[in-house]
Amino acid sequence: MPAAPPSNFINSKPNCGRLYMAGLCLMLTLSPLLWWLLLKPSGMAVELVSKTWRLDIEIEKLLEEGESSWCDELPAEARNISRRLLLDPAGVRPEPAEHCRFSRPQWRTMRMARAEGAAPAAPQWPEPKLNGLDASQLGAERAGKREAFYELQLQNDGGQVWTCRLPLAQWQAHQLGARYRVQVDRFGVADCASLPRR
Repeated sequence: MPAAPPSNFINSKPNCGRLYMAGLCLMLTLSPLLWWLLLKPSGMAVELVSKTWRLDIEIEKLLEEGESSWCDELPAEARNISRRLLLDPAGVRPEPAEHCRFSRPQWRTMRMARAEGAAPAAPQWPEPKLNGLDASQLGAERAGKREAFYELQLQNDGGQVWTCRLPLAQWQAHQLGARYRVQVDRFGVADCASLPRR
């Protein structure tokens, strides 16, 4: 019968479970510290040096444009229709079917009416001049989609500038010359959401 090992015998085989748990605890402890040191945004003192606005209105024109489609799917306003028999490559129509070329009036964006300025001037939508033709007549113009951009320019003492785009109500609430502390990440990108809400 082999002799029992002495009581001071140390098992030289590492305990994998304990090493795994120790490594996991170390990683969980160091992760917040590494984030704090490497990735945490830092607060930067800035001044609001400019408030700008830009308001755009797309001007659309009614034009006759050529299209093609299967004749059984023609839009109601199709005109100048020419037909020919074709096989449907998608296989929806098993036999040769009529395929049509046609034209129809469509509204297309042709130009932009723009108004821009800076505070203290109040934002005002442009008043585009349209050609006055009836809306059903080819060549008629109309005002289309509107877009508004309200931006704050922030500058630190070193001359670095950031631009923050905000909704109108927030843009109006900030005063020129106000000083703030904004979060700036390690890549130099300002977090506009860190501006105080007014």
